Amino acid sequence: MTCRYNGWKNYETWAVSLWLDNDAGTSEYWRDAAREVLAGAEPTSQFTRIEEARFSLAERLKDELEEGIPCPDAGLYTDLLNAALGEVDWDEIAASYLEEITEDEVLDAVE
Repeated sequence: MTCRYNGWKNYETWAVSLWLDNDAGTSEYWRDAAREVLAGAEPTSQFTRIEEARFSLAERLKDELEEGIPCPDAGLYTDLLNAALGEVDWDEIAASYLEEITEDEVLDAVE
């Protein structure tokens, strides 16, 4: 049985998404990143342009947020934080940003 949390895959995914969206600067940064990634995405034989953009944005989200871990030294808190971040569905968060891009923004991204 799959348990969802406030419409998200799990608590960890919901919490990261909530924190990213609750700060105007951070929220706009990731919205801009979504538009940027979409503009540079190319379809492949296996994936659509949107899927490629989602994979790329998910990787960027994960990498940038993991780089910002405030306690990089090994220890209890680092282990707990890494365990929680390991549960985040970065793909779901990336998809939510890409879904918010309007048709006009998609056309602008391709031009």
